[in-house]
Amino acid sequence: MPALIFDCDGVLADTEQYGHLPAFNQTFADFGVPVQWSVDEYAEKVKIGGGKERMRSILTPSLAETLGLQDADAADRAVLAWHQRKTEVYKGLVASGVMPPRPGIARIVQEAHDAGWTLAVASTSAEPAVRAVLQHAVGDDLAASFSVFAGDIVPAKKPAPDIYLLALRELGVDPQDALVVEDSANGLRAAAGAGLRTLVTVSGFTRGEDFGGAALVVSSLGDPGREQAEVLADPYGVGLSGTVTLATLQTLLALPTTHETETP
Repeated sequence: MPALIFDCDGVLADTEQYGHLPAFNQTFADFGVPVQWSVDEYAEKVKIGGGKERMRSILTPSLAETLGLQDADAADRAVLAWHQRKTEVYKGLVASGVMPPRPGIARIVQEAHDAGWTLAVASTSAEPAVRAVLQHAVGDDLAASFSVFAGDIVPAKKPAPDIYLLALRELGVDPQDALVVEDSANGLRAAAGAGLRTLVTVSGFTRGEDFGGAALVVSSLGDPGREQAEVLADPYGVGLSGTVTLATLQTLLALPTTHETETP
């Protein structure tokens, strides 16, 4: 059976600006760290794969001295504590409903599930946070049918392909039979590195990124009678009439991978 593998942040829900950013800033305030990221500053931080890695990026020599974290082990412990607190804050934001699911996510998941597709999430975010978003986006019943690969379970985070290679291995799926849904250039590079075709649904922080190599780039998956998907790049002439459907996914799955041919 084919597999549909989703990224989490920016794909399942608009999590970055309305979830992760306020959770990072709340955590910094809770720990007395004199940092508050603006939306523009965070737009640069999202290019760093992994929450702990984003937090670690603030530790300039000057700030590390101010916080008493010049020692590497002390810095590691501090970042771990920050990230654990940030995950709890973030889960609370998810539960509050401030991050609605992206258009079309629940619909396409239901269609793929009913057709017998294998479903998975592959994300660099912490697993509890990913599961919280997944359950909020598709409901508990559908979420239970997903395999979740997240957090620090691979040595290198996106844009390295490790998380997708692990997912393929654990799912027992050949790259030829899997399709990825991503929202960022880093995610696209990770999927391409694993030999996977990728459908990109851009998010607020990623619309201007380079998505060369994607099978299809859209504004969202779209929902009939509601938000329509805008086609931003269609290098293979797949065509779309307002929504990404299971038939669209099947067409994308039949396309050559980036390992088989150059992108047209």
